[in-house]
Amino acid sequence: MVPASAPASSTTSTGESVRGPRAEVICDSVSPAGVRLTTIEVTLHRFVLAELNTHRVFSRNSASSRAIPVQRQLAAVLDDPAVPLEFGSNQPGMQAGPPLAGEDHERALAAWLEARDAAVAAARNLLDLGVHKQVANRILEPFIWHTVIVTATDWDGFWQQRCSPLAQPEIRAAADAMRAAYDGSTPVEVTADVWHTPYVRDDETDLDRETRKRIAAARCARVSYLTHDGRRDLSADEELYDRLVTAEPPHWSPLEHVATPSDDPSVPGNFRGWRQLRHVIEQARAPGGG
Repeated sequence: MVPASAPASSTTSTGESVRGPRAEVICDSVSPAGVRLTTIEVTLHRFVLAELNTHRVFSRNSASSRAIPVQRQLAAVLDDPAVPLEFGSNQPGMQAGPPLAGEDHERALAAWLEARDAAVAAARNLLDLGVHKQVANRILEPFIWHTVIVTATDWDGFWQQRCSPLAQPEIRAAADAMRAAYDGSTPVEVTADVWHTPYVRDDETDLDRETRKRIAAARCARVSYLTHDGRRDLSADEELYDRLVTAEPPHWSPLEHVATPSDDPSVPGNFRGWRQLRHVIEQARAPGGG
């Protein structure tokens, strides 16, 4: 892993810092054919997640509101809420006008935090009523920092659209952080029999290849090499992988981040020059598959 890129930030008129998105390269490989495959973990404002998800060249998995305990989300929203980087002034069209400043900015910020407090109160009420986290956490989403793992061979379209001044400031800051992390990373040259395995740590290289593939897929599903309760647990990773591939229907998307070089132009998927574990397993399960 390379160090996280410097986070984008802004300040209120009183000098209080407002934290911005941050990104880190998790795994970076280049095939014998020279095709680079990069996995980036980005933490961004949850309310612009849809703008990341429109890019179909990406394989991605997100931290799940259905999996994280409500109390943990409540603490995060209270201690470190996701606040807009600026409050652009209203005008026709998709792009805001100049950001509010001075007292107007402070009043807009106060209104945002008042909405956060109301969401916290509602989520606590639902929790007290015994409502599951898959519902209670949804109320908190506009105020949450959201972590996504993204893997791709082709990034230029994303940089062009989302690093643009026409993009909403929050997705632009996330894209800028991702691009800085990407540009600051040096991919590892791999041979045709090596696999790109995000979240497999340097001190886990003694694991056999099949185990590394399985735990990488499981950790991509969780968007962390740690379990949801903060432990590093290989047996939990193996169990999660088994649940992913034996579910009906299977949960294939985490297996897309794990890939090996391929010079077969007919290989399916959204990567150039790489065969994804998802399609290896799907093909093996197909009638007549190996």
